[in-house]
Amino acid sequence: MRWSDGAGVSLPAWIVLHFILASAGTWIARRYALHRRLLDEPGERRSHLVATPRGGGIAIVIALLFGIVWLAFGTAAPRPFLCAAAIGLALVAGIGWIDDHRPLSPWSRLAVHAIAAMVLALAVWAQGGGVVLALAAFGIALVLVNVWNFMDGIDGLAASQAALVAAGYAIYAGAGVIAWLALGLAAACAGFLPFNLPRARIFLGDVGSGALGFSLAAVLVGVAGQGPRAWPVLMLPLSAFLIDATLTLAARMLRGERWWQPHVQHAYQHWARRTGRHAVVTMGYAGWTLAAIAIMLLMRNSSIEVVTASIFGWYLLGSTVWVRLRQDHEGS
Repeated sequence: MRWSDGAGVSLPAWIVLHFILASAGTWIARRYALHRRLLDEPGERRSHLVATPRGGGIAIVIALLFGIVWLAFGTAAPRPFLCAAAIGLALVAGIGWIDDHRPLSPWSRLAVHAIAAMVLALAVWAQGGGVVLALAAFGIALVLVNVWNFMDGIDGLAASQAALVAAGYAIYAGAGVIAWLALGLAAACAGFLPFNLPRARIFLGDVGSGALGFSLAAVLVGVAGQGPRAWPVLMLPLSAFLIDATLTLAARMLRGERWWQPHVQHAYQHWARRTGRHAVVTMGYAGWTLAAIAIMLLMRNSSIEVVTASIFGWYLLGSTVWVRLRQDHEGS
């Protein structure tokens, strides 16, 4: 797939616009959540200590939908992919918004996530991306939506990781519509973060966490459309979340637990309990992801053998770190 350059505005204006939309929208969302008593209460399966409003991620969604529509109708970019991204984002955010107001079963949410992933995959196939890329788009969208939902458990973590990964993908893409889309995502997350760090005044909610995962999947697929060599290295910036979510999920399954229910067994949650400060953990994960982005950019022209070996080593190192982080005073 090919992407045209530009969005009819300057790049600084594009970034500032997404930041302002998300920031103002989060302020409004917080007032709405307080008025409707949409609060996450503390509990043994949660990492926060005070009742906190949820649903602030709707502001990021609105900013992203605005940006996608602008790109679809204001540039020469292929509209089917961008329209599919908008439809899928609306589906994922919509079911999350409903769940934030009235809890749904995980299976009903998963069904909608699968439909959104299918919409994205069909657009990739229609654009000439091929069956392999279309299947990969379906899989990565379904995975990232749920990974970001699993990993949204402490202040600033999910939004900061999405911002960093999106910025890394924008740099990798270099120019064109997909880079602008990624930068819009990063800027919208930055607009939300002042309300979520250093102590959260509002949470993303399911409307935000799932939407971030789907948006990153759309950006990743767009960058991967530049060529088959892009696929492996694009997994590096996602490593912090993929390792923690995958190994924690596997451990829960092996113990016969109800893995789909809320819990506090992720490595980041163990680390947060040990330090007593969410910001330290969020910054630690950010440092890991920044290193992963640097490696991704350094290896963009490397041979597939070097890339594969490096990714294997990085994920192996991350798995070792995961084991160490879970060894807190309560045990794993």
